[in-house]
Amino acid sequence: MAGRNGDERRGQLTLRDVSEASGVSEMTVSRVLRNQGDVSAKTREKVLEAARMLGYVPNKIAGALASNRVNLVAVIIPSMSNMVFPEVLAGINEQLEGTDLQPVVGATYYDPEKEEKVLYEMLSWRPSGVVIAGLEHSEASRAMLANAGCPVVEVMDVDGEPVDVAVGISHWRAGYEMGQEILSRGYRRIGFMTTTSEGDHRARKRMEGLERALGEAGVTLADQIFYSGNSGFAKGREMTNEMLTRTKDLDFLYYSNDLTGAGGLLYCLEQGLDVGGDLGMAGFNGFTLLEGLPRVLATTESCRRETGIEAARIIAGQHVFEPGADRRIELKPTIRAGDTMRPKL
Repeated sequence: MAGRNGDERRGQLTLRDVSEASGVSEMTVSRVLRNQGDVSAKTREKVLEAARMLGYVPNKIAGALASNRVNLVAVIIPSMSNMVFPEVLAGINEQLEGTDLQPVVGATYYDPEKEEKVLYEMLSWRPSGVVIAGLEHSEASRAMLANAGCPVVEVMDVDGEPVDVAVGISHWRAGYEMGQEILSRGYRRIGFMTTTSEGDHRARKRMEGLERALGEAGVTLADQIFYSGNSGFAKGREMTNEMLTRTKDLDFLYYSNDLTGAGGLLYCLEQGLDVGGDLGMAGFNGFTLLEGLPRVLATTESCRRETGIEAARIIAGQHVFEPGADRRIELKPTIRAGDTMRPKL
């Protein structure tokens, strides 16, 4: 589904739309969606599938408010435990302070079906805006977002076409620029450690950008590990040990996030390796809480708080797009070399 140009949005879908799509009466549609009345399983399935494909979400507050909207902003993120998203939420809260809008949060755990359910429930309360992580969604979720009838801001990524507006960094560009930075410091035997999560499209894009930068210099990844589960120091130590044991001539380790990178850094220092010289290292995100490590890990600042602030400005109507303007706001991350890269050649 193509993104929108300008500020025009579709009108709200109605029972009539679902009735026409399913070929049954509006009364029957109403019964199915309210889970009331005696309706055959076949008819029920036909109505639910039509509603799903249209992106229709029942209005739980219909008639309760003159505007049919509540002063809530639906914020849908993949994880509550991932340190990335609390900073996005902090930016949203900061910008909405002093307005009538209040964010409410739902987590999807990188599961497209879970995202559909969370989005469905939140939209049924007719929020005044939606902030949702990422640009990749199921067909049903995209349909619901397109017909939400309120501002929709997809955050943390701009590598794609938004349903309405996208705010964040280009993860492909972040990976590409880190690849160029690594090469500019003379490293050539590079190992990369990243998540196996199919839903973490942003990590995949960073890897694609990295490989493009290396490929342009005639360099390929010497090794890579895909891990499952939560990121953390222990996972970083484990992967670093495995990678350095099986590929002994590596001169650079690139981690898809700072937490695994910090674990790898501690492991390498314990092994007496020349971190920042013969062995370079870098992570991603720019977490300030890691500043107490024995060495400052090279990383890319991912503009998390700024993303939340800008998304909230759009939801609150404080950022107005000119007709025909690009509705992707790309923030510019910065690479911090820290102490884990040698000087540029």
